[in-house]
Amino acid sequence: MKRRPLGNTGAQVSGLGIGDVADRSVPLEKCVATIHRAMDHGLNLVDTAPGYEAGYSEQIVGTALKGRREGMFVIDKIDELAAPVGPQVDASLRALGIETVDLFAFHAVSTMADWERIAAVRMAELARCQAAGKVRFRGLSSHHPDVLHAALASGLCDVVMFPVGPFVNRRYVEEILPLARAKGVGTVCFKTFGAGKLLGDTAGYNQPLELRPRGKFSSGGKELSAAPGLPHLDVTECLHYTLTLNPDVTLLGLSFANEQEAAFHAFKTFHPLETDQLKEIETRAVQAIAGKGNCWWNPPVKP
Repeated sequence: MKRRPLGNTGAQVSGLGIGDVADRSVPLEKCVATIHRAMDHGLNLVDTAPGYEAGYSEQIVGTALKGRREGMFVIDKIDELAAPVGPQVDASLRALGIETVDLFAFHAVSTMADWERIAAVRMAELARCQAAGKVRFRGLSSHHPDVLHAALASGLCDVVMFPVGPFVNRRYVEEILPLARAKGVGTVCFKTFGAGKLLGDTAGYNQPLELRPRGKFSSGGKELSAAPGLPHLDVTECLHYTLTLNPDVTLLGLSFANEQEAAFHAFKTFHPLETDQLKEIETRAVQAIAGKGNCWWNPPVKP
């Protein structure tokens, strides 16, 4: 997989990134093998956070990096936005078993109050960790365009992480992505599959939809099902959509070999979509995501 620049950081990364694969129902060695499989396919950016499965994700990534750290771009998070940064950085480095993380991102910064605290205090704390060689770059992940706009305007972020896919708030695509490019800030984007909602009958991350009437009665009352046959998109449509919009990295949480194979095949067959093709996928995404619960990655709708 060819490398490409991550903004103006000077880092060269793969167009696909390895998202969180932590699942405590899956043994450690299997999760590690999944990451190694992605690395063997040329992916060299991996993302984790202390809060993903209560530390299991960092354990998986740390184990996967043993003997294979060179050439990998490692992203970890600052989960506790109101707490001092230094102890969180040190705890993550211990959990990962490495001396330096490439990017520490303040995690899920989705209110302006949180961003203002980070800009005023926490970024300086992270800069001290940077000076100590514990992290190379600073950034944030956010589910709100206002926060992202302010962060980009501040000049304090080397990389920003935010949703880009067939069903996201249009400001991410039309405002934030171009602004990041103009500022030379790296972009690592997620929600290509809408937390799985676009691909299957799920409320997100393989959580089943609320059971609903299927219209067939039995002696115990009306039978229930998760409404099979709801509209879906497929992996190729979703991934080609996001790749056409061209963030630096499309971060995918691929936990199993069959999921990886589908994504790798779609990546290899990618060609940019025309405007009418993008619009058609957007229309079908609205249908595919309807009735599947809250899309928390979009900002709240103002009354």
